[in-house]
Amino acid sequence: MSAQPDTYTHGHHESVLRSHRWRTAENSAAYLIPHLRPGTGVLDIGCGPGTITLDFAALVGPGAVLGVDNVEDPLEIARGGAAERGLDNVTFANADVYGLPYADDSFDVVHAHQVLQHLNDPVAALREMRRVCKPEGIVAARDADYGGMRWSPDNPVLDRWLALYRDVAHHNRAFPDGGRYLKTWAREAGFSEITCTASAWCFATPEERTWWGNLWADRIRQSSFAEQAMSHGLTTRDELEELAAAWHAWVDSEDGWFAVLNGEIRCRP
Repeated sequence: MSAQPDTYTHGHHESVLRSHRWRTAENSAAYLIPHLRPGTGVLDIGCGPGTITLDFAALVGPGAVLGVDNVEDPLEIARGGAAERGLDNVTFANADVYGLPYADDSFDVVHAHQVLQHLNDPVAALREMRRVCKPEGIVAARDADYGGMRWSPDNPVLDRWLALYRDVAHHNRAFPDGGRYLKTWAREAGFSEITCTASAWCFATPEERTWWGNLWADRIRQSSFAEQAMSHGLTTRDELEELAAAWHAWVDSEDGWFAVLNGEIRCRP
């Protein structure tokens, strides 16, 4: 177990959950979909508001899907989503990835999306994911690599945004470039059969720019990221306003383009 509690760099402000609710199995777990068949039992770790989890449930029914998170509020959103979609093969519960309250060899697939990068000890988390996965099952993870993010037009203020984000994450003993380390972490966790892939989100249309840029401007002004950046002495309120304005300028640029590189692993226990 991690020596000290993990600090989630993003927090759970509405602007963060707005991003999480956009995620689907298709746009965030396509590398895993071919391995999800009717009857597959899935544990989705760090599920947040559960949009990916609910897609899993639709794909594997009548297989049982369990989504877990260490914060309760997003789980209430997830439960509401299950009711709206009429999915009766999915449940949600509070759980800690370092000490999952489930028996060995319980699930066919154990999945974590954008989770490991935020942990102080991702290797310990992967070991625990491996423990609850069946011997012939799959442990899967996908994480962004902030060091691999690219955008246009060039803007030194957005360069500063990225540097500040990485500084806050490192202060929290997290791994903002986690996508590139998934293979290393999996090997350290004891996996020998590891399949590595990568994929990207891209935001370029006016609608995509508006959504992506505005949510980051809101995070910079209002989320836990902003609070942590200031409390750690890494920035000022004036600089945060400058960073948010740069995001709005990016939204307004017809040349605006932003890509998020994600690393992916599928591991056999």
